[in-house]
Amino acid sequence: MSSDTRSVVVTGGASGIGFDIAEVLHKRGWQVHLLDLTADALNAACNKLGIPADQGYAATVTDEAAVEAIMEQVAQSAPLGAVVNCAGIGQDTPAVNMAVEEFRRIMDVNLTGTFIVARAAARIWLAQNRGGAVVNISSVSGLLGNKGRAAYGSSKAAVSHLTRILCTEWGASNIRVNAVAPGAVNTPLTDRVHTADVREQWHERIPQKRYGTTREIAEVVAFLVSDEASYINGQTLAVDGGFVSAGLMVRE
Repeated sequence: MSSDTRSVVVTGGASGIGFDIAEVLHKRGWQVHLLDLTADALNAACNKLGIPADQGYAATVTDEAAVEAIMEQVAQSAPLGAVVNCAGIGQDTPAVNMAVEEFRRIMDVNLTGTFIVARAAARIWLAQNRGGAVVNISSVSGLLGNKGRAAYGSSKAAVSHLTRILCTEWGASNIRVNAVAPGAVNTPLTDRVHTADVREQWHERIPQKRYGTTREIAEVVAFLVSDEASYINGQTLAVDGGFVSAGLMVRE
């Protein structure tokens, strides 16, 4: 997908991985639009990117009507070329202690929200007889079992499978749907919650012996929405330093 005069919507784009994705795409010529929860965070992100404040939209991805209206508005400013589903929530809670409400909330944002945004974009492309690209942010927690992640891991596994299903439904219309599954990545959140012991355990399982960066995730997303990835469809690409490919890592 060429970025020439095309717009892209990045959900969860006001901070973290989403912001880095938006920044990389902006530098590559995309007209970037951000969807996130609060106007203050969006205004700060737009200012940092150097884009107009009205390219930030305060909404939750689970609000069908709001998402549909935002997509229509974006498509009027420049042809919609891609959407990146980065909005998500998670919390480590042992399954026996997890409230059903918490499970449903995580599934609703991570899975249903991803579906709502992707569907809204596809409806525009199909109505206009245009192609487009969707990239969903999944997680290695959706590829492997992790303690405490009954809701989060299940939601991300479902995102990867939704990616495959949408690929089969929309591929003939030149709408590509792929997913990226980040591994351990340095973010403000991991800086707060990953102790030295936790980091050591991760390093033992990652062949590259380090955490990734948000920029490394963003570069992969930028590739997947580009023309260079025009025949990549329905894939979940783990960006994890080899974590999901590694078994027992014996100390030398």
